[in-house]
Amino acid sequence: MATIASFLCWRHLRADPSFHVLHYKSGEIARSGRGLAFWFFPLSASVAKVPMEDRELPCVVNGRSSDFQELTVQGALGFRVSKPKKLVDRVDFSVDLNTGDWNKTPLDQLSGLMGALAKQIICEYLERAPLRELLGEGIEPLRARLRTGLGEDPTLFALGIELSSVRVSSLAPTAELERALQAPMRESIQQQSDEATFQRRAMAVEKERAIQENELHNRIELARREEELIAQEGQNELKRIQEEAEAKRVAAEAAAGRRELASHAEAEGIRAVEGAKVEAELARMDIYRELPTQVMIGLAAQELAGNLTRIDHLNLSPDALGPLLTSLVGSATRKLEE
Repeated sequence: MATIASFLCWRHLRADPSFHVLHYKSGEIARSGRGLAFWFFPLSASVAKVPMEDRELPCVVNGRSSDFQELTVQGALGFRVSKPKKLVDRVDFSVDLNTGDWNKTPLDQLSGLMGALAKQIICEYLERAPLRELLGEGIEPLRARLRTGLGEDPTLFALGIELSSVRVSSLAPTAELERALQAPMRESIQQQSDEATFQRRAMAVEKERAIQENELHNRIELARREEELIAQEGQNELKRIQEEAEAKRVAAEAAAGRRELASHAEAEGIRAVEGAKVEAELARMDIYRELPTQVMIGLAAQELAGNLTRIDHLNLSPDALGPLLTSLVGSATRKLEE
Protein backbone atom coordinates (compact mmCIF):
# COMPACT_ATOMS: atom_id res chain seq x y z
CA MET A 1 0.00 0.00 0.00
CA ALA A 2 0.96 3.69 -0.24
CA THR A 3 0.42 6.33 2.44
CA ILE A 4 0.39 10.09 1.90
CA ALA A 5 1.11 12.58 4.64
CA SER A 6 0.29 16.32 4.38
CA PHE A 7 2.62 19.09 5.52
CA LEU A 8 1.15 22.47 4.71
CA CYS A 9 0.92 22.54 0.94
CA TRP A 10 3.29 19.64 0.41
CA ARG A 11 2.65 15.90 0.40
CA HIS A 12 4.91 13.00 1.35
CA LEU A 13 4.28 9.56 -0.21
CA ARG A 14 5.67 6.30 1.09
CA ALA A 15 4.94 3.07 -0.80
CA ASP A 16 5.52 -0.57 0.09
CA PRO A 17 7.99 -2.61 -1.99
CA SER A 18 5.09 -4.59 -3.45
CA PHE A 19 3.83 -1.49 -5.27
CA HIS A 20 5.38 0.21 -8.28
CA VAL A 21 4.86 3.98 -8.01
CA LEU A 22 4.87 6.38 -10.99
CA HIS A 23 5.15 10.10 -10.19
CA TYR A 24 4.07 12.33 -13.06
CA LYS A 25 4.99 15.99 -13.08
CA SER A 26 3.91 18.33 -15.83
CA GLY A 27 2.87 15.32 -17.89
CA GLU A 28 6.21 13.58 -17.63
CA ILE A 29 7.37 10.75 -15.39
CA ALA A 30 9.43 12.29 -12.66
CA ARG A 31 9.91 9.16 -10.58
CA SER A 32 9.22 5.48 -11.24
CA GLY A 33 10.05 2.50 -9.03
CA ARG A 34 9.01 0.16 -6.26
CA GLY A 35 8.79 1.21 -2.63
CA LEU A 36 9.48 4.88 -3.31
CA ALA A 37 9.25 7.64 -0.70
CA PHE A 38 9.31 11.29 -1.84
CA TRP A 39 7.88 14.77 -1.42
CA PHE A 40 5.69 16.29 -4.10
CA PHE A 41 3.53 19.31 -4.70
CA PRO A 42 -0.06 18.14 -5.33
CA LEU A 43 -1.07 20.98 -7.64
CA SER A 44 1.47 19.92 -10.27
CA ALA A 45 1.73 16.16 -9.68
CA SER A 46 -0.11 12.94 -10.46
CA VAL A 47 0.68 9.60 -8.83
CA ALA A 48 -0.19 6.05 -9.89
CA LYS A 49 0.57 2.87 -7.96
CA VAL A 50 0.55 -0.60 -9.49
CA PRO A 51 0.57 -3.81 -7.34
CA MET A 52 3.42 -6.07 -8.37
CA GLU A 53 2.68 -9.18 -6.32
CA ASP A 54 1.05 -12.28 -7.83
CA ARG A 55 -2.69 -12.19 -7.71
CA GLU A 56 -5.14 -15.06 -8.01
CA LEU A 57 -8.53 -14.94 -9.67
CA PRO A 58 -11.07 -17.69 -8.87
CA CYS A 59 -12.86 -18.75 -12.02
CA VAL A 60 -16.20 -20.51 -12.46
CA VAL A 61 -17.43 -20.86 -16.06
CA ASN A 62 -20.60 -22.53 -17.32
CA GLY A 63 -20.49 -23.77 -20.92
CA ARG A 64 -21.97 -26.24 -23.37
CA SER A 65 -20.48 -29.17 -25.15
CA SER A 66 -20.96 -29.83 -28.84
CA ASP A 67 -23.99 -31.98 -28.00
CA PHE A 68 -25.56 -29.11 -26.02
CA GLN A 69 -24.93 -30.47 -22.55
CA GLU A 70 -24.26 -28.07 -19.68
CA LEU A 71 -20.81 -28.20 -18.08
CA THR A 72 -19.24 -26.28 -15.21
CA VAL A 73 -15.53 -25.56 -15.00
CA GLN A 74 -13.94 -24.45 -11.73
CA GLY A 75 -10.39 -23.26 -11.32
CA ALA A 76 -8.12 -20.31 -10.56
CA LEU A 77 -5.87 -18.05 -12.60
CA GLY A 78 -2.69 -16.53 -11.23
CA PHE A 79 -1.25 -13.38 -12.86
CA ARG A 80 1.10 -10.50 -12.12
CA VAL A 81 2.11 -7.19 -13.68
CA SER A 82 5.37 -7.46 -15.58
CA LYS A 83 5.36 -4.00 -17.20
CA PRO A 84 3.65 -1.43 -14.98
CA LYS A 85 4.26 1.46 -17.43
CA LYS A 86 2.24 -0.31 -20.12
CA LEU A 87 -0.53 -1.14 -17.70
CA VAL A 88 -0.79 2.43 -16.40
CA ASP A 89 -1.09 3.65 -19.98
CA ARG A 90 -4.13 1.37 -20.51
CA VAL A 91 -5.76 1.19 -17.08
CA ASP A 92 -6.32 4.00 -14.57
CA PHE A 93 -4.22 3.26 -11.45
CA SER A 94 -4.10 6.87 -10.28
CA VAL A 95 -4.43 7.52 -6.54
CA ASP A 96 -6.05 10.22 -4.45
CA LEU A 97 -3.26 12.58 -3.42
CA ASN A 98 -4.84 13.07 0.00
CA THR A 99 -5.56 9.46 0.99
CA GLY A 100 -3.35 7.36 -1.29
CA ASP A 101 -6.30 5.19 -2.38
CA TRP A 102 -7.14 4.44 -6.02
CA ASN A 103 -9.55 6.80 -7.64
CA LYS A 104 -11.23 3.90 -9.44
CA THR A 105 -11.22 0.07 -9.20
CA PRO A 106 -8.44 -1.04 -11.55
CA LEU A 107 -8.03 -4.47 -9.97
CA ASP A 108 -11.69 -5.28 -10.59
CA GLN A 109 -11.20 -4.18 -14.17
CA LEU A 110 -8.21 -6.52 -14.53
CA SER A 111 -10.10 -9.37 -12.90
CA GLY A 112 -13.04 -8.83 -15.25
CA LEU A 113 -10.74 -8.84 -18.23
CA MET A 114 -8.95 -12.01 -17.12
CA GLY A 115 -12.28 -13.71 -16.38
CA ALA A 116 -13.72 -12.78 -19.77
CA LEU A 117 -10.66 -14.07 -21.63
CA ALA A 118 -10.68 -17.32 -19.61
CA LYS A 119 -14.42 -17.79 -20.22
CA GLN A 120 -13.97 -17.34 -23.93
CA ILE A 121 -11.18 -19.90 -24.09
CA ILE A 122 -13.10 -22.38 -21.91
CA CYS A 123 -16.32 -22.06 -23.92
CA GLU A 124 -14.44 -22.56 -27.17
CA TYR A 125 -12.78 -25.65 -25.69
CA LEU A 126 -16.09 -27.12 -24.50
CA GLU A 127 -17.87 -26.53 -27.80
CA ARG A 128 -15.35 -28.51 -29.79
CA ALA A 129 -16.33 -31.99 -28.47
CA PRO A 130 -19.31 -33.91 -27.06
CA LEU A 131 -19.85 -34.38 -23.35
CA ARG A 132 -18.52 -37.93 -22.98
CA GLU A 133 -15.34 -37.08 -24.87
CA LEU A 134 -14.70 -34.02 -22.72
CA LEU A 135 -15.26 -35.97 -19.52
CA GLY A 136 -13.09 -38.76 -20.82
CA GLU A 137 -10.21 -36.39 -21.57
CA GLY A 138 -10.34 -34.86 -18.09
CA ILE A 139 -9.07 -31.49 -16.93
CA GLU A 140 -5.46 -31.62 -18.09
CA PRO A 141 -6.13 -30.72 -21.76
CA LEU A 142 -8.32 -27.81 -20.64
CA ARG A 143 -5.61 -26.55 -18.28
CA ALA A 144 -3.05 -26.69 -21.09
CA ARG A 145 -5.42 -24.89 -23.44
CA LEU A 146 -5.97 -22.11 -20.88
CA ARG A 147 -2.25 -21.68 -20.28
CA THR A 148 -1.52 -21.50 -23.98
CA GLY A 149 -4.45 -19.24 -24.82
CA LEU A 150 -3.88 -16.73 -22.03
CA GLY A 151 -0.12 -16.80 -22.40
CA GLU A 152 -0.36 -15.91 -26.09
CA ASP A 153 -3.24 -13.46 -25.79
CA PRO A 154 -2.25 -10.10 -27.35
CA THR A 155 -4.48 -8.13 -24.99
CA LEU A 156 -2.60 -9.29 -21.91
CA PHE A 157 0.69 -8.75 -23.68
CA ALA A 158 -0.33 -5.17 -24.49
CA LEU A 159 -1.30 -4.57 -20.87
CA GLY A 160 2.00 -5.91 -19.60
CA ILE A 161 0.29 -8.74 -17.64
CA GLU A 162 2.00 -12.08 -17.31
CA LEU A 163 0.25 -15.38 -16.50
CA SER A 164 1.82 -17.07 -13.47
CA SER A 165 -0.37 -20.14 -12.91
CA VAL A 166 -3.43 -21.94 -14.22
CA ARG A 167 -5.38 -24.43 -12.10
CA VAL A 168 -8.50 -26.34 -13.09
CA SER A 169 -10.10 -28.17 -10.19
CA SER A 170 -13.15 -29.73 -11.84
CA LEU A 171 -14.98 -30.27 -15.10
CA ALA A 172 -18.46 -31.52 -14.27
CA PRO A 173 -21.93 -31.67 -15.86
CA THR A 174 -25.12 -30.66 -14.05
CA ALA A 175 -26.29 -32.75 -11.13
CA GLU A 176 -29.11 -34.40 -13.10
CA LEU A 177 -26.85 -35.16 -16.04
CA GLU A 178 -24.14 -36.45 -13.74
CA ARG A 179 -26.58 -38.85 -12.08
CA ALA A 180 -27.71 -40.00 -15.53
CA LEU A 181 -24.11 -40.57 -16.57
CA GLN A 182 -23.37 -42.37 -13.33
CA ALA A 183 -26.36 -44.67 -13.69
CA PRO A 184 -24.73 -47.12 -16.19
CA MET A 185 -21.60 -47.23 -14.09
CA ARG A 186 -23.62 -47.76 -10.94
CA GLU A 187 -25.54 -50.52 -12.68
CA SER A 188 -22.28 -52.07 -13.85
CA ILE A 189 -20.84 -51.84 -10.36
CA GLN A 190 -24.06 -53.27 -8.92
CA GLN A 191 -23.91 -56.11 -11.43
CA GLN A 192 -20.32 -56.75 -10.50
CA SER A 193 -21.31 -56.65 -6.84
CA ASP A 194 -24.18 -59.09 -7.51
CA GLU A 195 -21.84 -61.31 -9.49
CA ALA A 196 -19.34 -61.20 -6.67
CA THR A 197 -22.15 -62.03 -4.22
CA PHE A 198 -23.27 -64.95 -6.40
CA GLN A 199 -19.71 -66.18 -6.71
CA ARG A 200 -19.24 -65.84 -2.98
CA ARG A 201 -22.43 -67.80 -2.36
CA ALA A 202 -21.40 -70.42 -4.92
CA MET A 203 -18.01 -70.70 -3.25
CA ALA A 204 -19.72 -70.95 0.12
CA VAL A 205 -21.99 -73.74 -1.19
CA GLU A 206 -19.00 -75.48 -2.74
CA LYS A 207 -17.06 -75.20 0.49
CA GLU A 208 -20.07 -76.46 2.45
CA ARG A 209 -20.34 -79.42 0.09
CA ALA A 210 -16.63 -80.09 0.47
CA ILE A 211 -17.01 -79.89 4.26
CA GLN A 212 -19.94 -82.32 4.20
CA GLU A 213 -18.02 -84.69 1.93
CA ASN A 214 -15.05 -84.46 4.25
CA GLU A 215 -17.29 -85.19 7.23
CA LEU A 216 -18.81 -88.16 5.35
CA HIS A 217 -15.35 -89.48 4.50
CA ASN A 218 -14.37 -89.05 8.13
CA ARG A 219 -17.45 -90.94 9.28
CA ILE A 220 -16.74 -93.72 6.78
CA GLU A 221 -13.14 -93.89 7.92
CA LEU A 222 -14.22 -93.93 11.57
CA ALA A 223 -16.76 -96.70 10.84
CA ARG A 224 -14.06 -98.71 9.04
CA ARG A 225 -11.65 -98.25 11.90
CA GLU A 226 -14.40 -99.14 14.39
CA GLU A 227 -15.08 -102.30 12.41
CA GLU A 228 -11.39 -103.14 12.45
CA LEU A 229 -11.32 -102.40 16.18
CA ILE A 230 -14.31 -104.70 16.81
CA ALA A 231 -12.72 -107.44 14.71
CA GLN A 232 -9.43 -107.02 16.52
CA GLU A 233 -11.19 -107.06 19.89
CA GLY A 234 -13.03 -110.25 18.84
CA GLN A 235 -9.76 -111.84 17.83
CA ASN A 236 -8.18 -110.72 21.07
CA GLU A 237 -11.14 -112.09 23.07
CA LEU A 238 -11.02 -115.39 21.15
CA LYS A 239 -7.30 -115.61 21.71
CA ARG A 240 -7.78 -114.83 25.39
CA ILE A 241 -10.47 -117.53 25.72
CA GLN A 242 -8.26 -120.02 23.89
CA GLU A 243 -5.34 -119.15 26.09
CA GLU A 244 -7.52 -119.45 29.20
CA ALA A 245 -8.82 -122.84 27.98
CA GLU A 246 -5.28 -123.98 27.23
CA ALA A 247 -4.18 -122.75 30.64
CA LYS A 248 -7.09 -124.60 32.30
CA ARG A 249 -6.27 -127.73 30.29
CA VAL A 250 -2.65 -127.54 31.32
CA ALA A 251 -3.72 -126.89 34.91
CA ALA A 252 -6.14 -129.87 34.77
CA GLU A 253 -3.46 -132.11 33.30
CA ALA A 254 -1.04 -130.94 35.97
CA ALA A 255 -3.65 -131.56 38.69
CA ALA A 256 -4.43 -134.99 37.23
CA GLY A 257 -0.71 -135.75 37.11
CA ARG A 258 -0.33 -134.60 40.69
CA ARG A 259 -3.32 -136.69 41.74
CA GLU A 260 -1.94 -139.68 39.85
CA LEU A 261 1.43 -139.22 41.48
CA ALA A 262 -0.28 -138.83 44.86
CA SER A 263 -2.33 -141.96 44.22
CA HIS A 264 0.79 -143.86 43.18
CA ALA A 265 2.61 -142.60 46.24
CA GLU A 266 -0.31 -143.43 48.51
CA ALA A 267 -0.63 -146.88 46.95
CA GLU A 268 3.07 -147.45 47.33
CA GLY A 269 2.84 -146.27 50.95
CA ILE A 270 -0.13 -148.53 51.64
CA ARG A 271 1.62 -151.35 49.85
CA ALA A 272 4.77 -150.80 51.88
CA VAL A 273 2.83 -150.55 55.17
CA GLU A 274 0.70 -153.53 54.44
CA GLY A 275 3.76 -155.46 53.30
CA ALA A 276 5.50 -154.54 56.52
CA LYS A 277 2.43 -155.54 58.48
CA VAL A 278 2.22 -158.80 56.57
CA GLU A 279 5.91 -159.44 57.10
CA ALA A 280 5.60 -158.58 60.78
CA GLU A 281 2.54 -160.78 61.08
CA LEU A 282 4.37 -163.61 59.32
CA ALA A 283 7.35 -163.12 61.58
CA ARG A 284 5.09 -163.10 64.61
CA MET A 285 3.29 -166.15 63.35
CA ASP A 286 6.62 -167.85 62.93
CA ILE A 287 7.42 -166.93 66.53
CA TYR A 288 4.04 -168.13 67.74
CA ARG A 289 4.45 -171.30 65.79
CA GLU A 290 7.49 -172.29 67.84
CA LEU A 291 5.95 -171.34 71.21
CA PRO A 292 4.50 -174.00 73.46
CA THR A 293 0.83 -174.37 73.75
CA GLN A 294 0.76 -173.04 77.27
CA VAL A 295 2.51 -169.85 76.23
CA MET A 296 0.09 -169.40 73.41
CA ILE A 297 -2.73 -169.82 75.82
CA GLY A 298 -1.20 -167.23 78.13
CA LEU A 299 -0.71 -164.75 75.37
CA ALA A 300 -4.26 -165.33 74.20
CA ALA A 301 -5.49 -164.71 77.70
CA GLN A 302 -3.38 -161.59 77.96
CA GLU A 303 -4.73 -160.32 74.65
CA LEU A 304 -8.21 -161.17 75.67
CA ALA A 305 -7.78 -159.40 78.97
CA GLY A 306 -6.46 -156.32 77.19
CA ASN A 307 -9.52 -156.17 74.95
CA LEU A 308 -12.08 -156.81 77.70
CA THR A 309 -13.44 -153.78 79.42
CA ARG A 310 -15.34 -155.64 82.15
CA ILE A 311 -15.31 -159.18 83.62
CA ASP A 312 -18.44 -160.18 85.45
CA HIS A 313 -17.61 -163.90 86.05
CA LEU A 314 -14.39 -165.93 85.69
CA ASN A 315 -14.51 -169.74 85.92
CA LEU A 316 -11.20 -171.64 86.07
CA SER A 317 -11.47 -175.42 86.06
CA PRO A 318 -8.74 -177.61 87.50
CA ASP A 319 -8.36 -179.31 84.23
CA ALA A 320 -7.35 -176.10 82.46
CA LEU A 321 -5.37 -174.52 85.28
CA GLY A 322 -3.38 -177.48 86.45
CA PRO A 323 -1.34 -178.22 83.32
CA LEU A 324 -0.78 -174.49 82.89
CA LEU A 325 0.61 -174.00 86.32
CA THR A 326 2.77 -177.07 85.94
CA SER A 327 4.20 -175.69 82.73
CA LEU A 328 4.84 -172.34 84.32
CA VAL A 329 6.59 -173.83 87.28
CA GLY A 330 8.79 -175.90 85.03
CA SER A 331 9.75 -172.95 82.91
CA ALA A 332 10.61 -170.89 85.98
CA THR A 333 12.72 -173.70 87.44
CA ARG A 334 14.74 -173.99 84.27
CA LYS A 335 15.42 -170.29 84.16
CA LEU A 336 16.63 -170.43 87.74
CA GLU A 337 18.96 -173.25 86.95
CA GLU A 338 20.42 -171.49 84.10
